[in-house]
Amino acid sequence: MDAHDTASPPLSRTPLHALHLARGGKMVPFAGYDMPVQYPMGVLKEHLHTRTNAGLFDVSHMGQIALRPKSGKVEDAALALERLVPQDIVAVPQGRQRYAQFTNAAGGILDDLMVANFGDHLFLVVNAACKTEDEALLRKELSSDCIIEVLADRALLALQGPKAAEVLTRLGADLAQMRFMDAGPRKVMGLDCFVSRSGYTGEDGFEISVPAADAEAFASALLADAAVAPIGLGARDSLRLEAGLCLYGHDIDTTTTPIEGDLVWSIQKSRRNGGARAGGFPGATAILSQIDGGTARKRVGLRPEGRAPVRDGAALYADTEAIGSVTSGGFGPSLNGPIAMGYLPISHGAVGTRVFAEVRGQRLPMTVTALPFVPHSYQR
Repeated sequence: MDAHDTASPPLSRTPLHALHLARGGKMVPFAGYDMPVQYPMGVLKEHLHTRTNAGLFDVSHMGQIALRPKSGKVEDAALALERLVPQDIVAVPQGRQRYAQFTNAAGGILDDLMVANFGDHLFLVVNAACKTEDEALLRKELSSDCIIEVLADRALLALQGPKAAEVLTRLGADLAQMRFMDAGPRKVMGLDCFVSRSGYTGEDGFEISVPAADAEAFASALLADAAVAPIGLGARDSLRLEAGLCLYGHDIDTTTTPIEGDLVWSIQKSRRNGGARAGGFPGATAILSQIDGGTARKRVGLRPEGRAPVRDGAALYADTEAIGSVTSGGFGPSLNGPIAMGYLPISHGAVGTRVFAEVRGQRLPMTVTALPFVPHSYQR
């Protein structure tokens, strides 16, 4: 086999690739894309800037999909999507969005996603690493009821932080009435955008879908505001970890159910046993039985003692017995110390329980801690 056969496929680029390079972004491979992990400001300062001002993230690698009902009734698209997720999509009113998960027959999570009701269709945002499989799943299971349209001609930006709303308002966006998880078409800088008041940092903020051809000019206009700084993947990860938010492929995956992942809050009563549309989604038997009867393990927050971070994959022990593992870990700049999340048996999952992580042959003490590590600041 020659070198051509063994070479990795070329990395994809988002519409903001040139802007990242011009701003000094340090580029790394991520989910098949060439993405900025940090800028000259550095991960620590980028993280703290987002907590106090506004950070701009390029999330154009995510998948954007329109689910259009063939009947013309958005309720039919919602009912169809409910065949794949445990959430109540029918009850999502126009102008709102909901967090959901695609599940498999065993109750494991294929991907997590956002679902918005745009009035005549549903708008989905899925994870970059899963978007090809998600599209295939939608086409296989829902094509009889819906037209599945991948919106490949759009970029996606996230503006996060306490000054995000005033920055967008200065650009002429009418966001005064938007609250957390509101979503829909909006005009921003004269562009036809899809705006949601949500994000992945725990801060107030917005995710803005813009035409790809206008993305660089749009991002440049945001960055011209003194309150805004470009933020890379490094700070995005530390921000979401402080907020106690799951990273797909680490904290949740096909081997974890929404209940084990401490996501039971995302499953509405209408889809649970006794509800108006109970079950009917992949893995319903396992998931609903866990809602009613509990699970053997759960995702928890962990605070390591000392200053050494404990990374994902580290085994967790009670005395000499391995009982779980860390799924996300690192330094929490807002807390000036290490933080982590992982899975533990219910018997060891209570806040205040002491366990030990194995790091380079040493056992480091950790304490089970309530999530999130940093309180959310959503505009409700």
